[in-house]
Amino acid sequence: MEILDNGEFSFSHDNLQRDFDLLRQALDASITGIIITDHQQPDNPIIYCNSAFEKLSGYTRKEIIGHNCRFLQREDRNQKERLILREAIQSGKDCVVEIRNYRKSGELFWNELYMSPIIDENGKVTHFIGVQNDVTRRKKAELELLHHQQVMEQKIEERTRVIRESEEYLASIYQTVRESLIVLDPNFGVLSVNEHFLKTFKVSLGETEGKKLYELGNGQWDIPPLKQLLEDVLPTNNPVENFEVEHDFPHIGKKLMLLNAHRIELEGKYKDRILIAIEDITERREIERRKDDFLSIASHELKTPLTTVKGYVQMMSRFMPENSSDKFKGVVEKTGVYIDRLNNLISELLDVSRIQTGNIELHKEQFDFDKMVHETVEGMQAANKDHQIIIKGKATNSFVGDESHLIQVLNNLLSNAIKYAPESREVLIYLSTVSNYLKVSVIDHGMGINIEDQKRIFERFYRVGDIQQHYPGMGIGLYICDQIIKNHEGTLWVESEKGRGSTFSFTLPLNERAGNE
Repeated sequence: MEILDNGEFSFSHDNLQRDFDLLRQALDASITGIIITDHQQPDNPIIYCNSAFEKLSGYTRKEIIGHNCRFLQREDRNQKERLILREAIQSGKDCVVEIRNYRKSGELFWNELYMSPIIDENGKVTHFIGVQNDVTRRKKAELELLHHQQVMEQKIEERTRVIRESEEYLASIYQTVRESLIVLDPNFGVLSVNEHFLKTFKVSLGETEGKKLYELGNGQWDIPPLKQLLEDVLPTNNPVENFEVEHDFPHIGKKLMLLNAHRIELEGKYKDRILIAIEDITERREIERRKDDFLSIASHELKTPLTTVKGYVQMMSRFMPENSSDKFKGVVEKTGVYIDRLNNLISELLDVSRIQTGNIELHKEQFDFDKMVHETVEGMQAANKDHQIIIKGKATNSFVGDESHLIQVLNNLLSNAIKYAPESREVLIYLSTVSNYLKVSVIDHGMGINIEDQKRIFERFYRVGDIQQHYPGMGIGLYICDQIIKNHEGTLWVESEKGRGSTFSFTLPLNERAGNE
């Protein structure tokens, strides 16, 4: 190249060839794929490709030259990016697309294509140059991110739908449940009440929501025990269960209400809300009182004539002629047994009545607990020859408690162990001391009790279904035992597995024992 006197450049053939070779070497040294297409020929064929494009596509130069760029898409012809390229070529404009291409091996790669037109001095597009980069890794990351985003959005949408349905479902339960419900804020302001509350206490929605609990109905809930309970207990996250409130409420009179309160420990707008469920137990408690009164009166009324009948049977047995037939003697003996059974049943009903009315009396005295157990077992063993009652271990020889009532507990547990284990011939009593408690366990190998029945077996008048069908009884023995143990500050429980026997255990505190063991 030379500079003429007029300032213009003069190019020699050698210089042009040298510059072209230099440009080609530069393009081949590039790590970016580059192609040039001839727009003046039909179908815009590729007339140049650099080495980087060969590596990018997997094709050799002789397999590339003369082809249209679309051969890299193979059968994947429905990409919208192809339309963008076609429109850019037709209008002679540049464009940028990310398009799916396929190497010679068939492997997919994402191609970031920058395409620009080459225009001659007459403004005519003669060629296009394409600069291409493999962005597969970036595109894969973007697609994975997009997928995760779509999945997350779908989950959020589904979660939102579930929450919305749950809120509607809970709202319907909240309004239809046959208990009065109140939702309070942390300052005991009423956020909402259900329809049952409005009907029960004869108030309107305007008289409740937004008010303080203690201001409702002209102060009808300003009850000192309830106020102390809510303000002292609920902040410690301890739920309030079965708290009885007896109050003379405006419009509805004197009622006995059972309250259960729980603080909701959720975050956000529901944090520290308090849910109170109120059940009117006035009528139920009155029915229970009448039933207990009936049991007490009936038991007392039956006790007197039964004592007289028992006396006559004893006289018949004592003054029975020696020449009486065996059949007659057997009838008298069986009558005595059934009278004793009826007498025990009436005594249990009286015990239930005393427990319910709070009149059960414990006469605590010091006695030898282990000796009491042995004597009770001897009496039970004499009446049940088919079973062997084995005593293991020791508890204490000095205990302060109501001996007669504890004998009643032991007799009941032993009777049940024998009655409900007819095929087993052995009952085990294990005595021990655990920390500052004595422990008694009565173990049988009988029919066992399922988990659901174990939860209710100490309830009054409750009997297990299959036992009720085969064994007579009223279901009050274990209830009485439980109450006697509780009145001694102890605990009675059962461990059992259906078909594998039961273990009834109770503990009694030894802080009342006297003397040295």
